[in-house]
Amino acid sequence: MKQFRLNYLLFTLAFAVLLASCKKNDPVFTLPTQGLYVLNQGNVTNTNSTLTYYDYLNKTTAPDIYQSANGKKIGDTGNDIGIYGSKMYLVVNGSNVVTVANAKTAVLTKQITLASPRFVVFYDKSAFVTSYNGTVSVIDTASLAITKTITVGRAPEQMAISNGKLYVANSGGLDYPNFDKTVSVIDLTTLAETKKITVTDNPISLAADAYNNVYVLSLGNYGAVAPGLTVINTSNDVVRSKPAVSLGYNIPMIAQGDYVYFPTADNKITMFNAKTQAFEKANFITDGTLITNPFAIGFDNLTKHIFVADAKDYNSNGTITAFDASGKKVYTVNTGINPGKIAFINK
Repeated sequence: MKQFRLNYLLFTLAFAVLLASCKKNDPVFTLPTQGLYVLNQGNVTNTNSTLTYYDYLNKTTAPDIYQSANGKKIGDTGNDIGIYGSKMYLVVNGSNVVTVANAKTAVLTKQITLASPRFVVFYDKSAFVTSYNGTVSVIDTASLAITKTITVGRAPEQMAISNGKLYVANSGGLDYPNFDKTVSVIDLTTLAETKKITVTDNPISLAADAYNNVYVLSLGNYGAVAPGLTVINTSNDVVRSKPAVSLGYNIPMIAQGDYVYFPTADNKITMFNAKTQAFEKANFITDGTLITNPFAIGFDNLTKHIFVADAKDYNSNGTITAFDASGKKVYTVNTGINPGKIAFINK
């Protein structure tokens, strides 16, 4: 017990020194949110993924808190991050692992081996992880054991939860030009696929609103089939509409309140009204702030700020910028290469 207390004290002191030595950023505010993490993908095969931590209260940035806490790198192509309870899940695609760490300290708890894992969502004490081998793995968040593997479509990407169902984008992204064009529907009670819904080719991004809709952004087939948006009514699992939209190759998306946010081909952040099912604004950003390559979008439920990550030239360090509800810049934080996902940690 004494040894445990000593180790814990030493770690606490080391962590405090780490934050105290971090770089100061623009002034912000003091709120119940402790801070945010940015999972930076790095460059594929370069094993240079990093985890940036920004502390709201101390206004400090730790460029790679994971390596500082564990003495080793995250791995190759960190693709997704999710926080559930006291644990943080890092989905590291190129290294074929889901890394589970303490959500407040980033100290490693366990690594779970999966084939080309892509994204993670959570529901009722389970983590659901898509893998490019055409499956969704169900992980018990207490034991961290894989309890079930569900077969879906080809090369599944993002997921969304609505009406007690899990929706999975089956991209077929490894089979150019013969992409998949379906969304799998999984009953979260039986953990069985009940239906596949046809959407535009190569679906990647999913988001669920508060009005029983799931939004699907697809990249098309890079030829005759253009990228597109599909809206699925989750009450009956049929396609509600396919609003016309111009999309680029980066299509992060969030649904928050009455709005859905995603980037268009000209790198603006469009606002789609979920209640009226019509486009609200061509560009959410109202103060002229330019985003070169929008790579991730996040929303802090406590501060009500919307964050947009900018990958810049994809080889240099990027940034994330916080905007208020009116679309005006509040502050910017420097990140690592290709900031691809944002997660928030509360006190």
